[in-house]
Amino acid sequence: MIRSTRAAGRLLLCVAHGLHGLCIVLLRFPAYAAPVRQARIQWWAAKMLRVMGIRLQVQGMPSVGGTLLVANHISWLDIMAMHAVYPQARFVSKADVKSWPVLWRLVDAAGTLYLARERKRDALRVVHTMAQALQAGEMVAVFPEGTTSDGLALLPFHANLLQAAIRTDTPVQPVALRFSDATHPVSRAVEFVGDTTLLQSLWRVARGDGVTVRVALLAPRASSQTERRALADALRADIEAHLSQYG
Repeated sequence: MIRSTRAAGRLLLCVAHGLHGLCIVLLRFPAYAAPVRQARIQWWAAKMLRVMGIRLQVQGMPSVGGTLLVANHISWLDIMAMHAVYPQARFVSKADVKSWPVLWRLVDAAGTLYLARERKRDALRVVHTMAQALQAGEMVAVFPEGTTSDGLALLPFHANLLQAAIRTDTPVQPVALRFSDATHPVSRAVEFVGDTTLLQSLWRVARGDGVTVRVALLAPRASSQTERRALADALRADIEAHLSQYG
C-alpha cells in the first residue's frame, strides 16, 4: 500500500513536470538560443529522473564536439538519462514514438531524427542526415540493438547507422547504461520489453525502490577506415565488458 501510494504521487509529479516541459517547448523554445535550449533539456531530463525516484550516477568523461554516441537500450528512460549528461545529443528514434501522447513533442523538441523501420531504404536517408549533423560538429546518439532488452544481456548490434561516423571520420563513444535498485543489480522495475505499454512501464518505474541509473562513458573509438560490422562488434564488446562487472 505504501509503495502504491508513493507511486501515485510520483506519477502526479511526472505528469506535472511533463506538462511544464511541454509549455516550455511550445511557448519558449522558439526564442531560445541553442545553449539555452540545451540547458533546459538537461534540467528537464535530470529532474524527471528525480521525480520518478531515480538517482543518476555518471562515470567517465563526456566527449565534446562531433561525436556518435552508441548505447545499449533498456527503457524509454535511457534518453532522459543520456540527455542529463549530453543535452546536445540528437537521438535516432523509431518513428512510432510520434504516437506517444505529449512525450513525442518533448522528444521532437530535442532535434530527434526519426527512422521508419518498415521502409527498408529509410536507413539510407537517416545515415545521410546523421552524416550532415556529425560533419557540422553535432552530437548524435543511437541504440544499435534496435529495441529494448531486459538489461541482463545485450542484443546483437545493427551496424547500418554507424556508416555515418565512418563516412565523416567521426569518433564513436560507447555508453553503457545500467539500472539497479535496492534489491537487484539489474532492476526489473524499468523493463520495457515485449507487450509492455508505456503506461504499464510508468507504473512499474514509479513503484521502484531505490532505482539508480548508471551512465558509463567509455573510451571513444576512431571510425576512420573501419568496416561498420567490425566497429559494431567492437562497440558491443566494450559495453558488454563494462556491464559484465555487475553480473
